[in-house]
Amino acid sequence: MPQISRFVIWICKKFNREEIVNIIEQLIDILENRNPDVIPRDDFKEKHPNYRDFKVDPLQPLSEPPENIISAQQNYQILLKQYQEKNGKILKPVNVRSASQAVPEYICCSNCEAPHQYIYFNNGKKRSQFKCKVCGITFHVKNRFLRTIKYFCPYCFKALFAWKKRDEVTIYKCGNDHCSHRIRELNKLNQNEKKLRKQLLSQFKINYQYREYHYQPNQLHIAGPVKPKVDLTKIHNNIHTLALILTFHISYAITARKTAHILRNVFNLKLSYQTVINYANAAAFYCHQFNLKNKGDIDEINPGDETYIKVLGKHHYVWLFMAAKSHKITAYHVSDSRSAQHAIKAMLEALTTAESDQEITFVVDGNPSYQSGLHFINATRDELKVILRHVIGLQNLDQESETYRKYKQMIERLNRTYKYHVQPGNGFGSFNGAVCKTVLFVTHYNFIREHMALNYNVPVDIPELKNIANTPGKWAKILSMAA
Repeated sequence: MPQISRFVIWICKKFNREEIVNIIEQLIDILENRNPDVIPRDDFKEKHPNYRDFKVDPLQPLSEPPENIISAQQNYQILLKQYQEKNGKILKPVNVRSASQAVPEYICCSNCEAPHQYIYFNNGKKRSQFKCKVCGITFHVKNRFLRTIKYFCPYCFKALFAWKKRDEVTIYKCGNDHCSHRIRELNKLNQNEKKLRKQLLSQFKINYQYREYHYQPNQLHIAGPVKPKVDLTKIHNNIHTLALILTFHISYAITARKTAHILRNVFNLKLSYQTVINYANAAAFYCHQFNLKNKGDIDEINPGDETYIKVLGKHHYVWLFMAAKSHKITAYHVSDSRSAQHAIKAMLEALTTAESDQEITFVVDGNPSYQSGLHFINATRDELKVILRHVIGLQNLDQESETYRKYKQMIERLNRTYKYHVQPGNGFGSFNGAVCKTVLFVTHYNFIREHMALNYNVPVDIPELKNIANTPGKWAKILSMAA
């Protein structure tokens, strides 16, 4: 409302009475649908904030229920004793009226291990389903019906069932209607959402869910440059010319056309802008392995974020993780979506140099792909402890956002520096071009660029570059070491 009040005051200062009356008449026409070309802003999401709200539950499932739950479920003698104390009489075995209805002696309850005297057939003449009179569960004995419970709900300790299965992920869901998580999520819905949920039940995430991804190690490599057709050892120009190209084009963020123009008119080197691009892409192929090999150890706190670029007119994303203390980029990845697989790739790359006993904290935004990535990492790496901290929005609405806001600002500043150097305003002509430009930016940022926050030192200190005073010399040395 304060914004609307300020807007009304602004209108009164800008327009006279007659113009204000005209504005009001046009607004009335819009509200009464007499002007179909102009419609008010849709407020559906404001009235239904939880509608189609994709989120990942922070708690991972349990591989087995707590011991006190197991002992109470599997010991039928305890259940019989509790029944007697509650009802004042013992629980009698099943009254079998004919031999055909008797359960074989080898049958026992799969949950509480009650003997066959307390078990009866539960599906008539089929004789395939059994029910325990002690604990009340139903079960099958034939092997084709047997199934092992893989996960349990961390809130109610009930077994999760495989809800949806795809090639890359299996989604497990808690079916307990009395689960504390489900009750809490239902209470979050407002009156509008409760009415809409009766019609669109599947559009509201209420029950606890867990996504188990089936990615193989060969599917989790970050995007790297394609091997170039240009052989740097056989180019018509020497390595110093190539170093000049990278200095202007990458370090000083000059476009390929302007770089070619400078080389031609200042240094009398006749190169086309396409040659500048070809040389840069060829250098990126070698710099990629150099970046991964020499990035060094990872800090305890690492902010990460994804920023968008355009490739052939479509949105793509660059994932960046940086070390909070040393300010070096620990992971980079270019993708065509913000799915969990790409978040996993970036997070795993950041963890490649982590110690086994190191506690790593990632500071990210509200993208649920990071939470899915954390679940995948924790499920596949038992020895490494990874913690995820979220900084949501532009204002500190919770204690966690206030504590880790400064790290979020660091990664946002890195995103601006990245966009300044790669100049993605008009987009890239190919996916490989975006990857190559990102690789060269990381090389410049980690090994060449002096940071004021580090007392004008570079984030990653390479001994071979210490005695080189100028930027082209450093590029030339890196290329000689990388190739």
